[in-house]
Amino acid sequence: MILPDKNILLSNSLLGMGTDLLDRLKSPQTVSSLWQKARKDSDINAYEKYILTLDFLFILNLIELHEGLLRRVNA
Repeated sequence: MILPDKNILLSNSLLGMGTDLLDRLKSPQTVSSLWQKARKDSDINAYEKYILTLDFLFILNLIELHEGLLRRVNA
């Protein structure tokens, strides 16, 4: 589920969903506002997948939660 393979499409992997969320995080947002946008337009149609993707991005140090807002980490 993390990486695409012959059974999992890129868009359904955490890597693919993570890129989608990073594209949506051009400005800091709350967790719920990002969820409202992501669930309408992307392959992230379950809240569990959304949270797993956020966890994945946080572990990779690509996002952070600062004062209640999610934002991209500039490396």
